[in-house]
Amino acid sequence: MSEDQQKLFQKLWDIANILRGKMDAGEFKNYMLGFIFYKFLSEKLEAFINSELESDNITFDKACEDEEFKHELMEEILKQLGFFLEPQYLFRNLVAKAEKKEFILADLDKTLKNIEQSTLGQESEEDFIGLFDDVDLQSGKLGRSENDKNRTISEILKKLNQIDFNLHDSNVDVLGDAYEFLIGAFASDAGKKAGEFYTPQQVSKILAKLVTIYYWKR
Repeated sequence: MSEDQQKLFQKLWDIANILRGKMDAGEFKNYMLGFIFYKFLSEKLEAFINSELESDNITFDKACEDEEFKHELMEEILKQLGFFLEPQYLFRNLVAKAEKKEFILADLDKTLKNIEQSTLGQESEEDFIGLFDDVDLQSGKLGRSENDKNRTISEILKKLNQIDFNLHDSNVDVLGDAYEFLIGAFASDAGKKAGEFYTPQQVSKILAKLVTIYYWKR
């Protein structure tokens, strides 16, 4: 395990500690994975937009103020990425609100729905259906009151904001590492048979080597 992976897993563990005691360990991953996917998609979209608008010397926010330009931009993003989010629903903007202790649950709920709805009629639709179904922002397990729930979610997003997905580095798969850690750690921690849907990386490598050896000996 690399030093970067150790740091990543520690940050994920810190996020899990926010939820510990509120719900079963097996439920941690539902929220954590949902928010990780949201952060990843948001940053991927923003990186793409910044690249597209660089020559125009205009920001995403300004571009969306012009309805015609916004529509053209949305069509291109849907064509290239398969989903779309308006600037106010980007991860960094919700985190900025969380940092100011503003109420973000309504915006976050709308954001997750908008991601899925933006894919309707697109080739990517099947990939996004139900992506955030397990993220129940109204669950009583997040807190007794709406403010308690908002505080819990805000803390998770702020912690998650510390994780860099290194989108510029094709040799690094932070999203994959995070997914593998959460599935492996919390499916097994909940007493479920994680092996039914998850194969540890070490086992996968051994199986791959065995298959390769068998192939070359034929």
